[in-house]
Amino acid sequence: TVTSLGSYAMTAVTAVTSQNTTGVKSIAPITPREISKQIEFTSKDIKPDAVKIGMLHSANVINVVIKSLNKINVKKIILDPVMVAKGGAKLIDNYSIKILKSKLINKVSLITPNIPEAEILTKTKIHSINDMVYAAKLLISLGAKNVLIKGGHLKSKIMKDIFLSKNEISIFKNRKINTKNTHGTGCTLSSAIATYYSCGKTLKKS
Repeated sequence: TVTSLGSYAMTAVTAVTSQNTTGVKSIAPITPREISKQIEFTSKDIKPDAVKIGMLHSANVINVVIKSLNKINVKKIILDPVMVAKGGAKLIDNYSIKILKSKLINKVSLITPNIPEAEILTKTKIHSINDMVYAAKLLISLGAKNVLIKGGHLKSKIMKDIFLSKNEISIFKNRKINTKNTHGTGCTLSSAIATYYSCGKTLKKS
């Protein structure tokens, strides 16, 4: 995604996965130490203009990523809190979720949960646009600077994504595309946002 949009992507692999367009079959974790070495060594060579965070599968991994982010000192951070596999299985445990909420959410520029992830983070149920706005406000109260809750899980012909900051609410509306191949679309979106944000566009524009 980053390359397609004309930027240069550097990657720190947090886990090796077996997956295709329909979902994840298995996850083999990379050790926290190796993850921090990847982040810090690539950033020593080329300082990133923005960071996009995807799956962090344990509390130890979340902690080393926070440490490395503090060292490389990048201001623009997009967090895609990958927590739920397409089939509904949780990919990280409750303790890791607690660490993510208490230590990481307040460090990032934007968090981009889908509805099941927003439900886990806010301990609420989301059945409507109003529920999405309420959950986004709860995430702001947890320290998030900006929130984008993706509405793909709501049953409607029009897709509505909610963008919320401390002083504005925007709703992005699009016609829903009828396809089974939605696995990975959230990662693509957050990578695209990070790319445009790194180029100097505003968060909302990105």
